Amino acid sequence: MDRSVPPGQDFYRYANGEWQRTAEIPPDRSSIAPDRQVQERVLLRTRAIVEEAVAAKAAAGSELRKIGDTYASFMDEAAVESMGLEPLRPELARIAALADRRALAEYLGGTVRANVDPLNAGVLYTDRVLGLWAEQDLADPSRTAAYLLQGGLGFPDRSYYLDDTPEALELRAAYRAHLARVIALAHLASDETGDTMAERVLEFETRLARSHASAEDSGDLEKGNNPFSRKELEARAPGMDWGAFLGAAGLDRQPGFIVWQPSAVIGLAALVAEIPLPTWREYLAVRAVERASPYLSRAFVEERFAFYEHELEGKPRLPDRWKRGLRATEAALGPAIGHIYVARHFPPEVKVEIEEMVRNIKAAFAVRIDALTWLSEQTKAEAREKLAAMRVGIGYPDRWPDMSGLKVVRGDLLGNVERAELFWYRRALSRLGRPPEREEWISLPQTVNAFNLPIQNRLEFCAGAFEPPLYDRTATAAARYGGTGWFIGHEITHGFDSGGAKLDAQGRFRTWWTLADLERFTSAGAALVSQYDGYRPFPDLAVNGKLTLAENIADLGGVAATYDAWRASLQGAEPAMEGGLTGPQQFFVAFAQSFRLKAREEVQRLWLRTDGHAPDRYRALTVRNLDAWYDAFHVQPGQDLWLAPEDRVRIW
Repeated sequence: MDRSVPPGQDFYRYANGEWQRTAEIPPDRSSIAPDRQVQERVLLRTRAIVEEAVAAKAAAGSELRKIGDTYASFMDEAAVESMGLEPLRPELARIAALADRRALAEYLGGTVRANVDPLNAGVLYTDRVLGLWAEQDLADPSRTAAYLLQGGLGFPDRSYYLDDTPEALELRAAYRAHLARVIALAHLASDETGDTMAERVLEFETRLARSHASAEDSGDLEKGNNPFSRKELEARAPGMDWGAFLGAAGLDRQPGFIVWQPSAVIGLAALVAEIPLPTWREYLAVRAVERASPYLSRAFVEERFAFYEHELEGKPRLPDRWKRGLRATEAALGPAIGHIYVARHFPPEVKVEIEEMVRNIKAAFAVRIDALTWLSEQTKAEAREKLAAMRVGIGYPDRWPDMSGLKVVRGDLLGNVERAELFWYRRALSRLGRPPEREEWISLPQTVNAFNLPIQNRLEFCAGAFEPPLYDRTATAAARYGGTGWFIGHEITHGFDSGGAKLDAQGRFRTWWTLADLERFTSAGAALVSQYDGYRPFPDLAVNGKLTLAENIADLGGVAATYDAWRASLQGAEPAMEGGLTGPQQFFVAFAQSFRLKAREEVQRLWLRTDGHAPDRYRALTVRNLDAWYDAFHVQPGQDLWLAPEDRVRIW
């Protein structure tokens, strides 16, 4: 803390100033924060698990053997180096042999994978031309639908191609140079530099980007809910041989799809018809090399790092090979590693403590619903039903996935990666048309995070998140609720944010509000958008209040309900002072300290463009809307953070 700063002037600095002054970002990271500290601890634990698996030489076909063989394949750097580009040559040969547009459609369909989810930050982007999301049907909770999502770009968002700011122009020039180096490394062009081919690939991706939906629109349920029958897909997106595409993707038996970004699918089909095949082959070859680069020889690894992690995120140094090996092994066999992890590192008593906290926060949220004066009784009843139906998983899933069908070959690094992606894709395909799978998690137990699955009205809180300093069992109740409980409240509130408010207790996309209530909710959201639009981390770049609205609502409702839950847990007793702070002050300081973050400018700019979360320092300022914070720190008119009572946004 920096107690020389009045809380009402700069609460973030008051709570985090000394840490902010002394913390140093590791050279292989773009930022440091409490969750990153925990991630390092979890990494060391998972490293021990996979290295033991390598040494164990377990029975062939066992999960332990697969873990060990996958990791050992990555760590045999000499073998990977000796193979150079050879593991990718069969794929490049398939691309070079594409002779007509039917073959092109078939190839594109064969690249579809299930690594996207538009409603969870961090899993939206795919560099395949389309991604599959297998999720509960928005109109029918009894079945799993096939959602098609945009992809195919080298940059993580369309804005990098289309903005004309100096920063965007500079990054496009750097990307063009990166493409030329990739082309030269893989000997994809006849000229030595690959500059001409790089220009054509960039031009192609720019045309594709023009058809893409924005990050704001991609997170909007209403704009994403576009059911297409098979006939409608073919009629509305001409140019693609959809029979060949869907057959290769394993989607030919699907009667229809929910097309999340119709303009992107229509634009992709048009490019299939309009762009010459040689240009398509160039683009696809580059994308294939880019996808494979982390698993090829060092020259490819370093070139990918230089652009994607150094240029875009500001990391000075490539992470150690073992860290990258863990990432690849977890992508393939994460649940199998997680099963071992929770047995070793997630005590049952912690699960019991968190479950109690969840019950208390849900109860407090229910009380807040009842107390809302702007909400009609009709809408309150629907909200209570949704809250009661919300399912919450703590630590790990009740049922672990069967991974016996995944083939791992020691020494075949790229092949292992590709087979794992295909394994998880086929599992997604197998769920289509069937009742939603509510026992299998989308996350890994060792992940340091929590997730809301709004269409299923279900939450997942991963075991990895309940570690000091994120969860300190020795801290006061005020600090535990303020530092940990708020993100439980945050995920609960996601069920009632700008997107969650469009889904009922069973996950149907329907309006369960009265018109007047919905207007008031929308008006309060607009006020929160305006508040966050006013935050400007850089002179040329502000927070996007619309892009971050759902997360900001979740922060606001989450911390408010959690504060009430903590007060109720006291059963009328007064909390003791700790470190010179009253109980309410402990709560709010712990809340602000959970957001301590130091990040390189490059990655901050990336997050501002693409992340649905506001920068952490502004998330900590959610407290400006809570009367209890003003009372706790005696914040007065005239101080920088003061908001008049009528200007404080009150939603849940």
